[in-house]
Amino acid sequence: MVVVTYDKLPPLTIGPHERVFVLTGAGISAESGISTFRDKDGLWERHRIEDVASPGGWHADAGVVWRFYSERRAQAETVLPNAAHVALAELEQRLENRLFLCTQNVDPLHERAGSRRVLHMHGELFKTRCENAYCSTSPREDHGVYMTKEEIPRCGECDARLRPHICWFGEMPFDMDRIARELARCDWFITIGSSGAVYPAAGFVEEVRSHGRARKIYVGPERPDNAAHFDECRLGRAGEVVPVLFSV
Repeated sequence: MVVVTYDKLPPLTIGPHERVFVLTGAGISAESGISTFRDKDGLWERHRIEDVASPGGWHADAGVVWRFYSERRAQAETVLPNAAHVALAELEQRLENRLFLCTQNVDPLHERAGSRRVLHMHGELFKTRCENAYCSTSPREDHGVYMTKEEIPRCGECDARLRPHICWFGEMPFDMDRIARELARCDWFITIGSSGAVYPAAGFVEEVRSHGRARKIYVGPERPDNAAHFDECRLGRAGEVVPVLFSV
């Protein structure tokens, strides 16, 4: 493994038929001002994680959960994509469906930058879905702000409460089968701004290693927890590294 600052290595040369898997984490959005959930005191914007990001928290006090996500929506409405988001959108224009962009983030900054093929494995902040797992309704776009239990909207199909379309702790991330297929056939695996501590995403690089073909590159301000599994760790802010990372 090579660990260097980003300006010590040349750009990655992507071949005309090669496929690129990009995983983005909280670090890329933090540079735009989005709060991250892993803080030293175990709080997430003054809340215990289990109170606002778990099925148990939802069943204990759905009003607190919705107030928390409504506050996050309000914050997300004020931020803009940074240079890293823009660079990935431009990369998509060049590679088209040879780029698979998977994000752990629930914010819409990739889409605001122009990306059109984004898989949100942990859900989307501006969507809601029925809390009834057996309901046939699909997640829907929602920019509403719900600050009390009484304001929580109901499902038009079964009258259950609508919950944030977010993968909480203890739940399975979305589209894992598709992610596994893309990991198996990629030629480049790039992680940007992910701590390497949150599974299953932290295990993607090991899965790629098991196939024995892809180059594995990490980008972030400091070494991730799973640094040993990458071929290179290019240290620096995503907004500085990603715009000069690729040669296509």
